Amino acid sequence: MTLQNILLQTATNFGPLVAPIGAALVVIGAAMGIGKIGQSAMEAIGRQPEVASDIRMSMIIVAALIEGAALFAIVVCFMAL
Repeated sequence: MTLQNILLQTATNFGPLVAPIGAALVVIGAAMGIGKIGQSAMEAIGRQPEVASDIRMSMIIVAALIEGAALFAIVVCFMAL
């Protein structure tokens, strides 16, 4: 039995249980990533207040990219049902 067959059988048997757990892990990971971005941005603004607008804009762009990837991952988790 190949690994692909084992994974497909497991997904078929435990799909309704695994998809919400996967989505929850994605949300927790995204929240931790955005929190780390915010922490680092505030520290950088504290060190160099004159570039606060540039740091803030970079923080918003990266947070939006993380949110997009998290949303895509959640959709994939629930499509596995």
